[in-house]
Amino acid sequence: MFSTLDTIVAIATPLGRGALGVVRLSGPDAHRIAQVLLRRTQPLEPRHATLASARFSDVPDQVIATWFQQPASFTGEDVVEISAHGSSVVLSAIVRGALTNGARAAAPGEFTLRAYLNGKLDLPRAEAVADLVDAVTPAQARAAFDQLNGTLTAAIADIDAELFDLVAKLEASVDFPEEGYHFLEPGDAARAIAGVISRIDALLSTAARGRLVRDGATVVLAGKPNAGKSSLFNRLLGADRAIVTAIPGTTRDLVSEVVDLGGLRVTLVDTAGLTDSADPVEREGVGRATRAAASADLVLLVLDWSLPEDSEVRATQGVDSKRLTVLNKCDVARPTGLGDGVRVSALTGAGIDDLIREIHQKLGLGVAADTPAVTNVRHIDLLQRASASLQEAHSSIVAAGETLPEEFVLVDLQDARRLLEEISGVRTPDDVLIHVFSRFCIGK
Repeated sequence: MFSTLDTIVAIATPLGRGALGVVRLSGPDAHRIAQVLLRRTQPLEPRHATLASARFSDVPDQVIATWFQQPASFTGEDVVEISAHGSSVVLSAIVRGALTNGARAAAPGEFTLRAYLNGKLDLPRAEAVADLVDAVTPAQARAAFDQLNGTLTAAIADIDAELFDLVAKLEASVDFPEEGYHFLEPGDAARAIAGVISRIDALLSTAARGRLVRDGATVVLAGKPNAGKSSLFNRLLGADRAIVTAIPGTTRDLVSEVVDLGGLRVTLVDTAGLTDSADPVEREGVGRATRAAASADLVLLVLDWSLPEDSEVRATQGVDSKRLTVLNKCDVARPTGLGDGVRVSALTGAGIDDLIREIHQKLGLGVAADTPAVTNVRHIDLLQRASASLQEAHSSIVAAGETLPEEFVLVDLQDARRLLEEISGVRTPDDVLIHVFSRFCIGK
């Protein structure tokens, strides 16, 4: 684990040219180091923005410094934030000055880690900070902010409190072995455990949608050459990213971009046309298209609505079954029907809104609903394991009744509590914390 006894420093805004940039200091020497950097004799006033003209190494600038005195700060320590002009030269000079005067360069996520260790945030809320920073769609931002406000924390705390009450009664019964289930009858214990399982499963029922909202989906466009895959790719993207020509086989490799489709973060992948070819480059492109389709969350099978059905079917044999059929070129009359599918025109944009709704439906999102309670894979795994432990306890009681010693039930219940506490961070191994915070950006 990182040391929390020293003072850390980092640039807290994206690198590059900008109007403003912020350097953040946190730790016991943050105020002293800021005083030296700003060449001030008077201390900064807590929670007041202070204008200062200073020279950092050989670089002068006029900055605004704000001191957040511990414990009333994001990290729970003394924090100083210096807002300067957004020149990388200026910001780097401020950081070098801080390092020269006793600070240490912050590791990724170390400011938020200190907030967690100092009791300012629990672990789900700390993870939500990174999710909010990474959000690229409104749905992702809403889900992250909901977790940052403690919605998941409160739900887990309620479940754990109910489980703790159950454990306490069973442990009290252990002290009176001659009385059997003294404080709780086996039937009541089984019903109580079933109730806890039901609450956990209610959280998990939002997990599939939550994973898609948080992590997004990969959608691959597949089909025969010249079906209009690249044109549809560009239409969904809103930009001319893929090359479009009337010559079949223009796309030879995978072309991917991230796009917001109706609030869902989608990695959209355009692929080479599925066809038999003696050209080794084209064959490799078809192979990559097939592999991409196999690993995608959804395949849009793009068919040319203006061509006979038999040639389309032959060309698309072997496409992954996890697919949504898209009938492109609906602005052109077609001699025979292709069957069911979403009719669109990549040229005119007709049917695109319908296609986006169908993509949501096919991915299991359906109509826009409340913010999902669970979005994090770590949380999903721990909740599933906690539910499995409780299921084991419930099955044992139902099978054995009063002949089952309370100690056997308590093993499974305590295991479930341990897993719930790993979500909240009450009992979380150091290697898990390092893994969680290592994905944060430096300065957060």
